[in-house]
Amino acid sequence: MTTSTQTWAVTRVLRDRNAGLYLGGVVVSGFGSSAMWLVSGIWVKDLTGSDGLAALCVFALWAPTLIGPALGTLADRTRRRPLLVWTNLGLAALLLPLFTVDSPGTLWVLFAVLLVYGAAGVVHDAAESALVATAVDKQLLGDFNGLRMTANEGMKLLAPLAGAGLYAAYGGARVALLDAVTFALAAGLYTLLRVHEPKPPTATTTAGWRAQTAEGARYLWGHATLRPLVVAGGTTMLFSGVNGALIYAVVDGLGHSPAYVGVLYVAQGVGSVAVGLAAGPLLRRLGERRFAGYGIALTAVAVTARALPHDTVVLASAAAVGIGLPCVLIAALTAVQRETPDTLLGRTTATANTLLFAPTAVGLALGAGLVELVDHRVLLTALGLVRLVTVTPLLRLRHRAPTGARGTARPAPTEPAD
Repeated sequence: MTTSTQTWAVTRVLRDRNAGLYLGGVVVSGFGSSAMWLVSGIWVKDLTGSDGLAALCVFALWAPTLIGPALGTLADRTRRRPLLVWTNLGLAALLLPLFTVDSPGTLWVLFAVLLVYGAAGVVHDAAESALVATAVDKQLLGDFNGLRMTANEGMKLLAPLAGAGLYAAYGGARVALLDAVTFALAAGLYTLLRVHEPKPPTATTTAGWRAQTAEGARYLWGHATLRPLVVAGGTTMLFSGVNGALIYAVVDGLGHSPAYVGVLYVAQGVGSVAVGLAAGPLLRRLGERRFAGYGIALTAVAVTARALPHDTVVLASAAAVGIGLPCVLIAALTAVQRETPDTLLGRTTATANTLLFAPTAVGLALGAGLVELVDHRVLLTALGLVRLVTVTPLLRLRHRAPTGARGTARPAPTEPAD
């Protein structure tokens, strides 16, 4: 794949009016969100001195993913563009009560906001993914999802530094205000989208809501293309969580202070930005299964290499993980967009997101326990070898047509640091 091919793919996406507006919304709101996610933990740590309470910020943001299928059903019960607009405006308003947080006794406000913030994010992601599948040219979906990953990872490299600086100078409330402004700007961009949406059917009973939620899970699990991709992605993210819990042991083994973790995160982020730019052409060339499988294999090799106590090797490993880890996520979500009927797309996307990202929390907890009992180098070697098991079903099965073709039926946060 040449540089000109990548440039051509990026240009095609940016020339698509709806795709460009979506990416603009991702960049704007992603900047504020990345800053807020970092600052919330620092804010709690400063007010309480508790590492445990600071970690609860991340838990509050991720917890709603566990009920993602039910939340995602909302994206199939209403028009998606207005839902995106109002969700962003609602998030902007939601952040304003954080101006009252100034003592340990008011932290309940912060945690309540973060919990609703996370739930709204699940709805937002489901509505966005569903609307993208109808508003963006099908042949551009792989390129779009790759560029979306690049935008998210790029914001993770820039926004935390800006957020930390703003917090140090003016406090957490000003960071919340920044985040609110970015959501308002994103809502404005989404109002400019040109897409025709028929009014979706609605269910009027609780039983109807439950039945609709289950439909997305049944469709996903019964689909021969989607199931292996989502299972491989969820397994990969489980191992990613375990590996993420070992990162401080890796840094300690190199003889560096814990602050060196930031250097590894930057290296991983650079790798993710790079693969996002190349994702569209690679998906067209390889198809979803091989693209995902090769990414998992690269991650497995990189994680195993991380057991070697050399700075250069560990830095290269972080960059390689950044390249390999997003491949299965991009492949799975693009396949969901292509293969799912529009009426099921919101809840199916939310179900896929739950299966892909919820295992990360389990992996983090498992890794936190294992690192106290087993040498991290042994764990890293074992993780690398076990990851290769998830590649087998993807490369053994006959891979589907490259993603320039259309499926039979018709898809951050952000991946966590590995």
